[in-house]
Amino acid sequence: MTDYIDFFSEFVMGSVEMLFLFYFFVKLLRKKVRSYFYLLFAVFATVCYHFVRVDTIAGFALVVLLLIAGGILLCHAEFKSSLLYAALVVEIMQLCYGIVKSLLSVLYPLMSVAFQDMAGMVFMLSGELISLLLSGFCYYMVYRHFSCYINTEIQYMYLVFIPFLMIFIMDEYINSVIYGWEIIEDDGTTQYLINHWQLLIIQLLGISSLFCILYAYKKLLQNFRLNMELSLLEQEERSLSRYVEEAKTHYEKTKSFRHDIRNHIAVVRELLQNGKTQQALHYIEDMEDIAKELSFPCSTNNPVVDVLVGNKLGIATNMGIDVDCSLLLPYPCGLRDIDICIILSNALDNAIHACKNISSGAEKYIHVSGRIQGDFLMMEIGNSFQGKEMFKKGTGLSNIKTAVEKYHGAMSIKTHGTEVVLNVLLIIPQRLENRN
Repeated sequence: MTDYIDFFSEFVMGSVEMLFLFYFFVKLLRKKVRSYFYLLFAVFATVCYHFVRVDTIAGFALVVLLLIAGGILLCHAEFKSSLLYAALVVEIMQLCYGIVKSLLSVLYPLMSVAFQDMAGMVFMLSGELISLLLSGFCYYMVYRHFSCYINTEIQYMYLVFIPFLMIFIMDEYINSVIYGWEIIEDDGTTQYLINHWQLLIIQLLGISSLFCILYAYKKLLQNFRLNMELSLLEQEERSLSRYVEEAKTHYEKTKSFRHDIRNHIAVVRELLQNGKTQQALHYIEDMEDIAKELSFPCSTNNPVVDVLVGNKLGIATNMGIDVDCSLLLPYPCGLRDIDICIILSNALDNAIHACKNISSGAEKYIHVSGRIQGDFLMMEIGNSFQGKEMFKKGTGLSNIKTAVEKYHGAMSIKTHGTEVVLNVLLIIPQRLENRN
């Protein structure tokens, strides 16, 4: 009977544990494998664990190596992510089994002697079931709240891997010390002095520490992202401030040119009246050159937006992209120049980037349009893009969304074949206040 129990415990339940372990390992990697690979891995890992006959720490390393091999060969995952998640799932399962084992060891002596033999098998089966359920709950919490951060920022994996390893080694060391307490009686029997309450507390602190590390890691990565986005926004603000200064300078030059236009006309009239036609033509050509310097590729009636759009569309034209702009913005229109520039600069940067990735020979274009209608400003930026590529929402679009929400507006992105169109709707603030 004992042999059957040992076989059941080591091979049957061992295979179930390995199956459970590999399933959540694949889930945390966010990969998919064929169903029969789960069973093959569980059987192979159980057999290896049995015949290698390793101690606890070496057994931990063996299972981690098997999971890494499965992650790389079956899931086609990276080594770093496979190493981190392999160590994580194995450690969680060992801590959960330790918690349940210590808890059952506390409860077992409380039963009467008559029922202890019968309860042994029940305790073993219920312990396996509870341990699997507790492990599954912990895996779900990691998958639900932390896996997306670990997967996207795997370059910082050592920030959590080393503490994980430290918790495991300390747990094993404490277990070995406590289980090493023994007294040899006069009759030659050995009595082990094990404080199961102490072990239970250690295991609970271990699993709690593991989740505290994950939580701290998550907050650290969130701060990294916020700092990066803040840095990008600061760069964008400096860039937009430069556009504002350029627009002011351009406006002053235009104002000066308009102020002197009567003097220029008088000079041309005088030259023509004196029969100096050639000098008059040269003078007019010089005036045309000045006028070209003061003109924009796209005239929106807003000097700041003219500078921004002219700069962006000039870059696109130099890249061989066809551009078209029919954007009209009364100046002033109740919207902050910097907010309009945030929307247009990010939208045009995305459009230029999308056109840049289009294969040679395909049509490349960017169309910008917009107008004030009633209480609303409506803008549309359309561009060609590689239809087979996945359209991703990045920081640029999140900046646009933030600016749009500031004016209680809305934005939408639609694709039509090889064209993507960004529509932006803003409510003009003064008119919004009048409505309220």
